[in-house]
Amino acid sequence: MDKPRRYTLEFKKQAVELAATLGCVSKAAQELGIPDVNIHAWKKTIGQSQGKSFQELKASAEQEEIKRLRKENADLKQCNLILKTAAAFFSQDHLKKSMG
Repeated sequence: MDKPRRYTLEFKKQAVELAATLGCVSKAAQELGIPDVNIHAWKKTIGQSQGKSFQELKASAEQEEIKRLRKENADLKQCNLILKTAAAFFSQDHLKKSMG
């Protein structure tokens, strides 16, 4: 049996927004290839989420994305530093062998 799919908060918000734009949850669900029950649940959750407006929820999702991207950027910088250090180490080793 397939694992249940996990959807990001941004996807859920966009699905709810699409349903509102189309004026029909079932059409939006069909376009996205998901059960319409999901959109109904997300719509309820997003609407009740601590009394926040949709714009506030969107800003919150953007903050989460920025946080994720900053972490990814820091990880990539660390990888680059490791690769530069390794390259310097191996180039020095190569020089020592050719001189000796």
